[in-house]
Amino acid sequence: MHTGIAGALAGRRRVGRHLIVSAVEHSSVLHSAEALVAEGGSSTEVPVDRTGAVSVAAYADSLRSDTALACLQSANHEVGTVQPVAEVAEACRAVGVPLLVDAAQSLGWGQVEGAWSLLTASAHKWGGPAGVGLLVVRKGVRFAAQGPVDERESGRAPGFENIPAVVAAAASLRAVHAEAAQEALRLRELTERIRARVPKLVPGVDVVGDPVRRLPGIVTFSCLYVDGETLLHELDRAGFSVSSGSSCTSSTLTPSHVLKAMGVLSEGNVRVSLPRGATEEDVERFLAVLPGAVAGVREKLGAQTPVTAVEEESESLVVDALGKRCPIPVIELAKVIGDVPVGGTVKVLSDDEAARLDIPAWCEMRGQEYVGEERAPKGTAYLIRRAT
Repeated sequence: MHTGIAGALAGRRRVGRHLIVSAVEHSSVLHSAEALVAEGGSSTEVPVDRTGAVSVAAYADSLRSDTALACLQSANHEVGTVQPVAEVAEACRAVGVPLLVDAAQSLGWGQVEGAWSLLTASAHKWGGPAGVGLLVVRKGVRFAAQGPVDERESGRAPGFENIPAVVAAAASLRAVHAEAAQEALRLRELTERIRARVPKLVPGVDVVGDPVRRLPGIVTFSCLYVDGETLLHELDRAGFSVSSGSSCTSSTLTPSHVLKAMGVLSEGNVRVSLPRGATEEDVERFLAVLPGAVAGVREKLGAQTPVTAVEEESESLVVDALGKRCPIPVIELAKVIGDVPVGGTVKVLSDDEAARLDIPAWCEMRGQEYVGEERAPKGTAYLIRRAT
């Protein structure tokens, strides 16, 4: 991605130094945008809706006379939502701006449609050799390779290429495409089973991502009152290797930028990626294990986190969750909301960045009114009004 973005920006430097990206792009794209801004350029980050999809109109409105490049992933790596690449590519083409598509997640399932200009992917995503990246530049697109180059490969790359790995990547892609349609249909049925049954088996679950326009093998959900890292460990002990966009799985203790951009719950986030060949028995066993794993984590957290709440005037409570990480602030809020009369308020004090995302998401899931936030002597105060 860095190579593709840098080369496209350099090739169109006479046009300008403005870059467009979506808010849910892979971090490598967002880091490239940050680097451009640090060097004096500019970037526009296009927001997404609660499913993680961009608006074609928003992309079109972001195009400027000095726009050198626009970037858009074909499908999101965390929630599986498929983006309207063809429509965005047409909007870009109409004003002469190239579109770079990050097709890492989708290329193994088929071609990327539309009049895109550049495309990137990684062979390990479709089962090919690790370490082989793909960068496609259509004829006519201005591109200037950056970094050290020599006369080999017409100046496109330095040194010798790993030809055997490149051939293996192409062969493996051809092989997976031969069975992609049938396997996609089978995996889509399995992920739909997970999407439908998890909310019935586990109370307080938010299944995220577009329910229709999504990749075949990815399903993502977030669980209220659950520490994401602890839940992943419990599932790993049961034989399931899943991942998470939860803030608690990051060394920085900040929410996933994808979940944050979508405005959905980040705590207790689980991303299930079904590999090719995954069976119905695998899914059923996962669904059998999940409720107990979630219940166990919730029980541990509830036993270790007594509520610290004091009454204020006007039928209000203050919950002091300072120094406590996700999902403790939401757990303590949930414990006291029933003690407040309808119309009364709860103020949650928290210095955890994830609270800014998870408290509003909890309010939407539980039918309560999120009033807003305000600065506090320590951390931030989040105000919630009991609606039901």
